[in-house]
Amino acid sequence: MADSIVVPRAGHPTSASSDRSGPPAIHAERLEVRYRNKVVWQDANFDVWPGEFVAVIGPNGAGKTTLFRMLLGLHHPTSGLLSVLGSAPHRGNYRIGYVPQHHTIDKDSHLECDKLVRLAYPGTRWGPGQRFAPLRWGPRLRLGLEREAAARALEDVGAYELGPKPLGSLSGGELQRVFLAEALVGDPEMLLLDEPLSNLDLRRSRELVETIHGLVVSRGVTTLLVAHDINPLIKCLDKVIYIANGKVATGRPSEVLTSESLTALYGVPVEVLRDSRDNIVIVGGEDIRGEEGG
Repeated sequence: MADSIVVPRAGHPTSASSDRSGPPAIHAERLEVRYRNKVVWQDANFDVWPGEFVAVIGPNGAGKTTLFRMLLGLHHPTSGLLSVLGSAPHRGNYRIGYVPQHHTIDKDSHLECDKLVRLAYPGTRWGPGQRFAPLRWGPRLRLGLEREAAARALEDVGAYELGPKPLGSLSGGELQRVFLAEALVGDPEMLLLDEPLSNLDLRRSRELVETIHGLVVSRGVTTLLVAHDINPLIKCLDKVIYIANGKVATGRPSEVLTSESLTALYGVPVEVLRDSRDNIVIVGGEDIRGEEGG
């Protein structure tokens, strides 16, 4: 059986915003997951603590997006224990904000950004797991709450001025900020961001990472981000979850992203190098670069 690799850590959080006084935000114990009857990874053990900023990386098909699907209650583990915010994962959990990898927007769409964000406010939709404003509040008060929450979310992601603009007129970087505001509008305790940096240039990637890190610090929101490239994130992260070869390695970036740790993870020689700009370059083994999918 493939083992998870939990890199030894010091007994304190790496960020002032993380909180270990209570239960972990995510607890995985002896977790196994299959997809189409194939074992994706197994015997995984890891914790994510409230307020941590975590990158989920690994090769194509390793199981990164599958992890998100499990946290959202859309895919069930084959065996083991998984808890999210103190309970079993379930669909429609308003305590989790989610930005999917593919968020299709019609370039001809005239829907304004603030209206899209308002539509995601708990209470504008009905169904299992959705909160709603008590009827005694009335439609005017509820509309006011939606507008206030949408304005705050857009402002927090640096996109307040985009509110009245149609979605079809935005650039890729602007759209990602609006999608982040959409996930944030319900004031969630956890954010799951699946490849938000894809198709962004290096400058815009770093700007978006700084925005997300600011949310982690200011709102104390636990954040997991699937990334293709670890370098724009490396200085902001509390933890890395590296999924590869049916195994899961967790720990601080300086502990996981080492030649020794990744060699143990892949079972073949892997070398972690740094270039002149202190960017991490991983060499050896199979397709070992983190990227979308999985």
